[in-house]
Amino acid sequence: MNRVWVRELLEDRTLQLQVFPPATPEQLGRAVTDPAVHKLGLALTGIAFAVDPGQVQLMGGSEIAYLQMLDLAERNEVIAKFLSFDFPCLVIARGLSPPRELARALADKGIPCLGSDLDTSDLIRRLTRALDERLAPRISFHGVLVDVLGIGVLILGQSGIGKSETALDLVLHGHRLVADDIVEISRRGNNSLVGKASEMIQFHMEIRGLGIINILDLFGISATRDRKKVDLVIELVEWEEGKDFDRLGLDEETYPILGVEVSHLTIPVRPGRNVSSIVEVAARNQLLKQRGRNSARDFQKRLLEGLINGAESQTASEEVE
Repeated sequence: MNRVWVRELLEDRTLQLQVFPPATPEQLGRAVTDPAVHKLGLALTGIAFAVDPGQVQLMGGSEIAYLQMLDLAERNEVIAKFLSFDFPCLVIARGLSPPRELARALADKGIPCLGSDLDTSDLIRRLTRALDERLAPRISFHGVLVDVLGIGVLILGQSGIGKSETALDLVLHGHRLVADDIVEISRRGNNSLVGKASEMIQFHMEIRGLGIINILDLFGISATRDRKKVDLVIELVEWEEGKDFDRLGLDEETYPILGVEVSHLTIPVRPGRNVSSIVEVAARNQLLKQRGRNSARDFQKRLLEGLINGAESQTASEEVE
């Protein structure tokens, strides 16, 4: 199970979080396992509710105002009910501070309290995005991810077959490198896959005979991007005489990644074939398919219509004779 430590949320500058003291290393080491952020809202008023033990709890202006309007006995009762559940941390928005009774009760239970100057809605949006990115199911591939005309193309194949060289040629033609060698892919939602480079080797590429090169330094920011949705998987394989490779494009193959089926093509490689040009055309064709145009099927349809019309014309001629 993926998890995010509370200290990691504090380190994320986009969240603008601070911790209300005291907070021990053990408290900041509590784990968040649910990407959803639970805003307490009416739950504090006595409506029956449950709290996921791995979910961040959040209070905004309305929750803090409600607690402050209660008398001491009622406030302690509400806090005791809330803290009967276990959760990794409480976050308070809008630069507000927790009531003294709440801060004391959280400290007694070992739950850290964090604060942010962001508005409640903005903080929820940023927290959800940060947690969704960190907690998403993920997998790593040995390959190359390139943005070709807005299509995220994941190039796979055995070591030495020319994946990096193909990607470099695509960059020379104005396309953008996302990751080389190690591609980290995470699933977003039910059917979306996003790939990025490992932080250590981001924007770098290994070319046999040349060594390690930095694409960002060589070609500028327009030749790279941080991440890209994976739309197409192209697998490079050695050319084998007698092996039946797809020549019509009528069969739609898919490649499963984290439970998501991605369009898949197998491209045979041999001396003299311009693989980068084939990859670029494949990306253009995928773009057409996403817009509802399938060249192979359109051709098949016209061919069948031509055969049918030709047969009908021949039959009519024979009847006239």
